[in-house]
Amino acid sequence: MTPSRTVAVTTSSFAEFSPEPLLLLRAAGLTPLLNPHGRALTEEEAIALLQGCVAVAAGTEPLTARLMAALPELKVISRCGAGLDNVDLAAAAARGIAVRSTPDAPTRAVAELTLGLALDLLRRITLMDRDIRAGRWKKRMGALLQDAHVGIIGLGRIGRASADLFHALGARTAFFDPFPPADPAPHSFMPLPDLLAWADLLSLHTPKQADNTPVLDAAAIARIKPGACLINAARGGLADEAALAEALRSGRLAGAALDVFSAEPYQGILLQTPNTVLTPHVGSYARESRIRMETAAIRNLLEALCL
Repeated sequence: MTPSRTVAVTTSSFAEFSPEPLLLLRAAGLTPLLNPHGRALTEEEAIALLQGCVAVAAGTEPLTARLMAALPELKVISRCGAGLDNVDLAAAAARGIAVRSTPDAPTRAVAELTLGLALDLLRRITLMDRDIRAGRWKKRMGALLQDAHVGIIGLGRIGRASADLFHALGARTAFFDPFPPADPAPHSFMPLPDLLAWADLLSLHTPKQADNTPVLDAAAIARIKPGACLINAARGGLADEAALAEALRSGRLAGAALDVFSAEPYQGILLQTPNTVLTPHVGSYARESRIRMETAAIRNLLEALCL
């Protein structure tokens, strides 16, 4: 049997800003099969698209044990992104499927988006834009990032890069991480309950928990400092969305910004809370970062295929 030479590409905007990733595939004698839906795939759609493929340059679709069982020719999963939450790693290992990711490529883009969301919340930019469009000329008092207490939950690559940006602009930064780095300076470690009560601005930068429960459940959200703001540009569902919406509606929290959601495209309760900024999972969507990430994903794929 002739080995498959087809590689699926499931990220919806792949190679939009540079042809280099696709040129690398074709130069290696591989045929790319692109996502025809223009959005994240469901499990069934991924199974259908990946039929006969030797590898996949993967997005956020569920790469489950069931999917892998339906794709006997699949040898490599190369995530175009940092996280592997959507990949059943045990199933991949059992089937001898190599798994790769691009943990460094999106770091700066997500960190800069986090900073942008923080400034938007503190100065209430999106909220006032909505006011003007609705015919309301209302000046809303904001707050400075300088000297604000910024709490980072998860000091990995992106959490550390975000904390560094906040610190460079004069914020006071502290973090919680169950596995803190050996040298977190200039950022101070705090236990999570203390960090929740201290921070004026909280930013989530953790993977999903093993049991898929929120890192910030309703009880944790209730312990957040009154008047604080919350940012999640990491993983959908890290904060209980219903409890967050209630805290925002009641005015207990001043605002929230989310780039990721428990279900996407998002149609949930936070659409009804005006003191939120919602973006459609665009953390890595900076042109330079996207090109680096896509190119790295293809180089990882080719290396895993020994090409």
